[in-house]
Amino acid sequence: MTEEKTSLADLAPKPEEIERDGVEIPAPEPTKEIRVKKLPGGWIAGIGRRKTSVARVRIKAGTGAILVNGKPFDQFFTRIQDRLDVVGPLEAAGVKDKYDVHVRVEGGGPTGQAGAIRLGIARALRSENPALEGILRAGGHLSRDSRMVERKKYGLHKARKATQFSKR
Repeated sequence: MTEEKTSLADLAPKPEEIERDGVEIPAPEPTKEIRVKKLPGGWIAGIGRRKTSVARVRIKAGTGAILVNGKPFDQFFTRIQDRLDVVGPLEAAGVKDKYDVHVRVEGGGPTGQAGAIRLGIARALRSENPALEGILRAGGHLSRDSRMVERKKYGLHKARKATQFSKR
């Protein structure tokens, strides 16, 4: 696996290029580098996580086939909302029929897995074409949903549910 580093500073316009109403506006400082993970065979990798699910996504120029754990994604996900989550980044970028997507996902349930795949696809697309970052970020596809299930505490039925109170 080789990594090419593309800095956002290379992509951002120079401060002298940005001018509004005669006032020069400095370009924002780049926050982090985009690491491109290229795999053999022309694949681009992206990893997504949601709840306890982890999705390892690979994209490559192709016909638009999406395979999840060796099955077509519409057989793997039965709920429409989960299917929309998976294809969301591809439709937002307008490249649904231009990339083949292969996914290995494990852990969690269907909703967490769909969210993990969504983030993995968005990260892979951003690695392939950094110009898509604004579109993907505006659609919320590049944001990691950090919500997790709260742990169960001892003496309680669930994380917060206690036994029923009896006055007498």
